[in-house]
Amino acid sequence: MNEKFVLYKQKVTEFWSGRTKKQKSIYAGAFIAVALLLILLLLLGNRSNNVPLYSNLTLQETGQIKETLDARGIPAEISDNGTTILVPEAMVDSLKVDLAAEGIPRSGSIDYSFFQDQMGFGMTDNEFSVMERGLMQTELQDLIRNINGVNHANVMITLPEESVWLNTTQEAATASIVVDLAPGYQLDQNQVKALYHLVSKSVPNLPIENIVIMNQMFEDYFYDNDGSQSTTLSAFEQQRTIQREIERDLTLNLQRMLGTVVGQDKVLVSVTTDIDFTQENRQESLVEPVDPENIEGIAVSIERVTETYTGEGTPAGGVEGTGEGIPNFPGAVGQGETEYERTEDRINNEVNRINRDIVESPYKIRDLGIQVMVEPPEGMDVLPQERLDDIQQILGTIVRTSISGVYADELTEAGINEKIYVSSQPFEGKPDTTQAPSTVIPVWMYVVAGVLVVIIILLIVLLMRKRKQEEEEELVIQQQAAVVPDLPDEDTGESATKRKQLERMAKEKPEEFSKLLRTWLSED
Repeated sequence: MNEKFVLYKQKVTEFWSGRTKKQKSIYAGAFIAVALLLILLLLLGNRSNNVPLYSNLTLQETGQIKETLDARGIPAEISDNGTTILVPEAMVDSLKVDLAAEGIPRSGSIDYSFFQDQMGFGMTDNEFSVMERGLMQTELQDLIRNINGVNHANVMITLPEESVWLNTTQEAATASIVVDLAPGYQLDQNQVKALYHLVSKSVPNLPIENIVIMNQMFEDYFYDNDGSQSTTLSAFEQQRTIQREIERDLTLNLQRMLGTVVGQDKVLVSVTTDIDFTQENRQESLVEPVDPENIEGIAVSIERVTETYTGEGTPAGGVEGTGEGIPNFPGAVGQGETEYERTEDRINNEVNRINRDIVESPYKIRDLGIQVMVEPPEGMDVLPQERLDDIQQILGTIVRTSISGVYADELTEAGINEKIYVSSQPFEGKPDTTQAPSTVIPVWMYVVAGVLVVIIILLIVLLMRKRKQEEEEELVIQQQAAVVPDLPDEDTGESATKRKQLERMAKEKPEEFSKLLRTWLSED
């Protein structure tokens, strides 16, 4: 075995030493490329692509699903602070069907299946009322979660007790709802009204006035009846509500816009406003010319008077502009033939008469302040000054267009800059969130794999071309050797017989042949 290994090693050494430097480089590159490709394929083959199985789970539901998957030996990962479970992509569909068949996850809520299982002749009225209320709460939570932008909802319903007396006025039910909205999402007034109607019609004897809806930040959503303000709110509360809505809308718009540029979790916006709630009603009566350029109206009537006189002497009335009113003025002496002509035009022009009843807006933005905090990228203490200047310019435009025109005319560029504050510093109070592991293969790995495949193909083509050339050279040598006749063996005596025996021994018994060679060498 050792001799065979030595023989193979010798052949490999002879083959390698017989190659040129260029060929050695090609062989070494091909070997390295194949090795890297195999390593890459092994890494990609062993890597599992995990995708979400369930998301927006409670901690209780996450624990149930994780326990079930661990019992089955299925690898699973938890992300998004325990609200999402990741499993291999090939097993997602089958796991959803299997877990649904087992009733997992069990949220602890009362649904129709639970209600049906617990029904029996021994159930009391109190137990039935509790289960009925739990069923209503569960179904309402599921309905509200289907609204766009709502991640989760908690519903608490209070049903009145039925009275045994006929003349007693029936009490109304109440409902309290807390909705967990997606980041940066707010319900508009149409969605709020639809939510109020949905809850009111889902629970018996539940008027809209007995419903309270708020988000996870404990911000109330009021029912606006046809756009009119609620009569239960005071004037101050109405003004505060309008001011908060204006500030919230501006904050959300700025948060979305700046978050698109620097990242949703890397910007914090605060907006403060000064609202003028003075409502003005006034009447205007204006008179304007029809032709503003010539300041003329439209002629509605024209009267022309023409007077002529021909005769001897001065006509009665004297010369116009003189008379008894001027003392010591000599009168005209009638001498010779006299004639005169007088023309008078009387024109009535009509102008534009404008009457206006103006009701000003019930509120105007008198002043506006915007404060923005931006977290710099990793490895930097602050944002570049160019980026801060861009944000400053954007905020200046928003301030200029948001303030009412009555007050915006007095604003200067320096005054606008005083209403804006932009700062860049790391966020120390940001909660730590565990990022889900990336399951997408990077693009550079595909590029490297493609380059390696191209290199391997080129090496194979070069090797095949080289081998073909060597075969052609060997064929030429064999053809030349066939032309030259073999020389007859001159030694046909005892030496030829010994040589044949040694050749036979070397082929059949290589070990004894090697021992014989050592003996001859030692004797020499």
